[in-house]
Amino acid sequence: MSPLPPVRGTLTPNRPLADLTWMRVGGPADWLFQPADRDDLADFLRALPDDVPVFTMGVGSNLIVRDGGIRGVVIRLGRGFNGIEVDANGRVRAGAAALDSFVARRAADAGRDLTFLRTIPGTIGGAVTMNAGCYGQYVADRLIEVTIMTRNGDVQVLPAADLHLAYRQSQLPAGAIVLEALFDAPAAAPDVLNATMDAQLQKRDETQPSKDRTAGSTFRNPAGFSSTGKADDTHELKAWKLIDDAGLRGATLGGAVMNPKHANFLTNAGGATAADLEGLGERVRKAVYERAGITLEWEIKRVGEPAPSDN
Repeated sequence: MSPLPPVRGTLTPNRPLADLTWMRVGGPADWLFQPADRDDLADFLRALPDDVPVFTMGVGSNLIVRDGGIRGVVIRLGRGFNGIEVDANGRVRAGAAALDSFVARRAADAGRDLTFLRTIPGTIGGAVTMNAGCYGQYVADRLIEVTIMTRNGDVQVLPAADLHLAYRQSQLPAGAIVLEALFDAPAAAPDVLNATMDAQLQKRDETQPSKDRTAGSTFRNPAGFSSTGKADDTHELKAWKLIDDAGLRGATLGGAVMNPKHANFLTNAGGATAADLEGLGERVRKAVYERAGITLEWEIKRVGEPAPSDN
């Protein structure tokens, strides 16, 4: 690999990534870069040779890093990128590294409703990238604009419309790193908003394995079909039901299990490898297709290379 430029933040070679993901699996990154601030990140990217791959990760809440690790540089934003501000007009500006739950709570304390973010695992950068949503609301419903940094270190502000946000996806420019997002949040009484979030947390804990090592929903809910037989975007057909119907609730592979409490939560039940988790997920996809003729699409992002023995 080409020599890497100097930084003011932390640049760690051969850094294991398993402890940085919710699943606790995965091999090392060639380099892990934790920039001190925007200028540090921009200077690094401008000087970084074009042949060095770059991958940006948040808190690893929706991610499987394969056992062979990630070639190139993994960028992980932290302090300096996690600010949360509510302006006089009630708009909420949140850094990419700010936790979704923290943003929801800070907004609620200011009498602004972003309660749908409260139970979404991860950070604002990931929420924007995936157009995260819950309880019928999505980032697309509230996002005004997003600030990004391009692969060559330039900062751009993009209106939400330019992201073409759709179900669990966006069209950010290739190589772009989300720096912060600006949301329009409706006014509401803080006590009402906090009560709403408490109810959401209770419902989540009753229906989802929130204490287990998961990465959130494993597969996207498939698009439905209209009366004409054409696919639509209602997503009333649930992935968990398809998995249940295929008899895969509780299925295991090594230390991986399709969680008995919620069939669409792939779980590290202890000692799982990334290969176990991904292999079980692919077994589920195959079984659902054979039974229902529907191909489940991964919602969890899988990155990196398999261990040499897996090739």
